[in-house]
Amino acid sequence: MSDTQSIETAAGVARITWHRPAGDMSFVLALGHGAGGGIETRDLQALAARLPEHGVGVALVEQPWRVAGKKLAPAPKTLDTGWRGVWPALTEPGRPVIAGGRSAGARVACRTGRELGAAAVLALSFPLHPPGRPEKSRADELLGADLPTLVVQGGRDPFGRPVEFPPGPYLKVEVPFADHGFAVPKKAPVEEHDVLRIITQSVAGWAVAVV
Repeated sequence: MSDTQSIETAAGVARITWHRPAGDMSFVLALGHGAGGGIETRDLQALAARLPEHGVGVALVEQPWRVAGKKLAPAPKTLDTGWRGVWPALTEPGRPVIAGGRSAGARVACRTGRELGAAAVLALSFPLHPPGRPEKSRADELLGADLPTLVVQGGRDPFGRPVEFPPGPYLKVEVPFADHGFAVPKKAPVEEHDVLRIITQSVAGWAVAVV
């Protein structure tokens, strides 16, 4: 079951697309999108389709810039403002909330999760650094989340391969041969359905255990 909710925030109007379980909701997984796309990405859609089967409510959050039809994401501070603005609606069901997202959305979840009272953080395709610029590390955002954290990262992600991540108090799942968007080459020994299975099973198992 899905429904859409518009939320007025200090950064503009945001939108939540809810995917609710048929029965009782145990907790909410809130997922923000990246700077290069919206909630239509394969990983977010797969989680929204599969996790309600485990009693999880999935909330796909569209930032105000995306709702307004703009092509370029604003500064991180503005993204954080938009995320904070939707948080009361995410907690309204009265269940624990895992803050998550892909790429830029993962950074937002890491920066704001503890402040907002999230139960944990899910980082999909965390952009550890700009492509080809490992010296521009964003590891401090990930390490500073200070909450139970799961990183799901493509094995050939140019924004940071799993082997590049520093040691820290988080769990890490590698999606073999996948890039930043979790796409795999045609000649890879895994296919898209394998990738989505790895993502959904890893997230479901971790989330149910951590909340």
